[in-house]
Amino acid sequence: MSARPPRAPWRATYRLQLGPGLDFAGAQRLVPYLRDLGISHLYLSPSLQARSGSTHGYDVVDPTRLSEALGGQAAFRALAAAAHAAGMGILLDIVPNHMGIGDENRWWSDETLRARFFDLDPASGRYRRFFDIDDLAGLRQEDPEVFATTHRTVLSLVREGVLDGLRIDHPDGLADPAGYLRRLRQEGAEHVWVEKILGTDEQLRDWPVEGTVGYEFLADAAALYVDPAGEAPLTALYAELTGETRAFGELALAAQLEQARGPFAPEVERLRRLAPELDGVEEALAALPIYRTYVEPWSGRVEEPDRAAVAEAGIAGGLAGALLLDRRDDVPDEFVARFQQTSPPVAAKGVEDTAFYRYVRLLALNDVGGDPARFGIDVATFHARTAQRASRFPRGLLTTQTHDTKRSGDVRARIGALAGMAEAWREAVLSWRELTAELRTQLDGRVAPDANEQYLIFQTLVGAWPISEERLAGHLEKALREAKVNSSWVAPDAAWEAAVQRFARELLGHRPFLDAFEPFARRVAAEGRRAALGQLLLKLTVPGIPDIYQGDELEALSLVDPDNRRAVDWERRRDALARLAAGDGPTEETRKLLLIQRALELRGRRPEAFERGDYEPLDAGPGVVAFAREGAVIAVAPVRDWADATLHVPTPLVGRWHDLLTDQTRVLAGGTPVGALVEPHGVALLERRD
Repeated sequence: MSARPPRAPWRATYRLQLGPGLDFAGAQRLVPYLRDLGISHLYLSPSLQARSGSTHGYDVVDPTRLSEALGGQAAFRALAAAAHAAGMGILLDIVPNHMGIGDENRWWSDETLRARFFDLDPASGRYRRFFDIDDLAGLRQEDPEVFATTHRTVLSLVREGVLDGLRIDHPDGLADPAGYLRRLRQEGAEHVWVEKILGTDEQLRDWPVEGTVGYEFLADAAALYVDPAGEAPLTALYAELTGETRAFGELALAAQLEQARGPFAPEVERLRRLAPELDGVEEALAALPIYRTYVEPWSGRVEEPDRAAVAEAGIAGGLAGALLLDRRDDVPDEFVARFQQTSPPVAAKGVEDTAFYRYVRLLALNDVGGDPARFGIDVATFHARTAQRASRFPRGLLTTQTHDTKRSGDVRARIGALAGMAEAWREAVLSWRELTAELRTQLDGRVAPDANEQYLIFQTLVGAWPISEERLAGHLEKALREAKVNSSWVAPDAAWEAAVQRFARELLGHRPFLDAFEPFARRVAAEGRRAALGQLLLKLTVPGIPDIYQGDELEALSLVDPDNRRAVDWERRRDALARLAAGDGPTEETRKLLLIQRALELRGRRPEAFERGDYEPLDAGPGVVAFAREGAVIAVAPVRDWADATLHVPTPLVGRWHDLLTDQTRVLAGGTPVGALVEPHGVALLERRD
């Protein structure tokens, strides 16, 4: 491969889900479009050799080869060459925690290598799994040979300059995440992001990384646009409909305990054999308020956040002493390491993949990195959390949708808007329940769907409307099985699922329901689009690197995978971008696209305003997020109650500014009405003129 041009600055990443419908050659064909959009880095899903028929690449069977199904090494290098020629770099998602098992994996099939590479329990013969997936076995990355073998190809591409950065999937599953990341840095990987879910007030540890993949921003942006005034009425409505009065934390704890005692019983059994005198292991795994602690038995390192998490979980006595290294004489270090590897999957499966589907008070809050108990945040809190992240990880990724989110940013914004119309929503839901009572089914003395499932369906419809029968039915199958109440993956109830899907399908053709539903859905869609555009502006302009998920430059009303991995209509997006470039005015369909293109153009033109963490909040009242970057860029995103709001700028910012969305000149004086400033798009992006 010839020497590449100078590295592109990190302006924005664009996530592509490679698989049967999009291989390396297909990604190469997208390079001109993504260049014109303003993307600086392709962000590729796992691209090493996965098991035959893999649709996602997370089941790697040979990390020493690029995926033959995606085109192999030659096609990958052709893609890289095309990207580099267009001034773009490549960020690659890699999977160090596990590999797919089976005969295709020569390390798995070779008995002499199996115990060296894979985390096997010598007493039972079982292996540590990725979550509860039996055909994904945990790797021993703490072993230098395992690290060297599984990273040889990727690190070679990094050193060559073919790859600019790495996204590390699930580092919490590793025995020593910090040590692993230090090794990556020592081996030449300068730009690394970790897929890490942080608690609401948890801070990313001081690891040698650029930051996380952006779930914290996603949760904050969603919560910002959820009206806190809606909490009491929506909580009351949820209790009225379902009888559920427990707090989310109580449901989540119960779900985590189910996981610790059920699917993860083998892991708990292994912990018990290591320290049979310690009681309450399942309860401790479930109660931990964060995904895991990062105690280092091999070095004796225990940080204050570890002690705080153990205390908050109510872990006491001998177990607390063991986890905080106060009992090293009688509890083996391996117990601590394995406990820390086990708590993340218990949390993920218990909270995200169970409780999020059981507690549906407001589905906009039920997403990766989010906390359904935190109903909303105010503008001041958003500023503070943004500034905090900027001070430590100014190059962290910022996202509103990934392949792992439960709903797209557009769907989440629509459902979040319900908090601002809580009384109207209550009246609508009660009316719809009456109108559709005849569509429910009696099954063995129960009514399908139950009240919780019906409420989930109504929220899903207003969030993703219009939606096909097939997509809705597929989503409901997954939601029912993840909730594990009336059906599950382990023991699916076909009759119940069919009854719920039939109810949802018949809604789509039930005229009395549609006559009431469609006007309300249009109102929600309008509010949702405003909120989604505001969140998009923030993603593109606050400190960090914006990440755009494939297809999300136009309205994307997608649900949890596999729905969010559907084929993208690239021609539609190319045509829309070409129309904007030709001078056509934006339409409702292309407002997001216009904002992305103009903002990324600005980031390329004004790198000094975005590459550092400078972030200056501006006073526009409690209902408007406004800030300046390096005195050269101002962003204004109204949130709520902003009709009479005024933007006040300090004296150095008074003067003429160019409105990038309208191509008009704006004069900012001491006080400028926000309403006039953000017309007609609902947000404003300004660049200093003088």
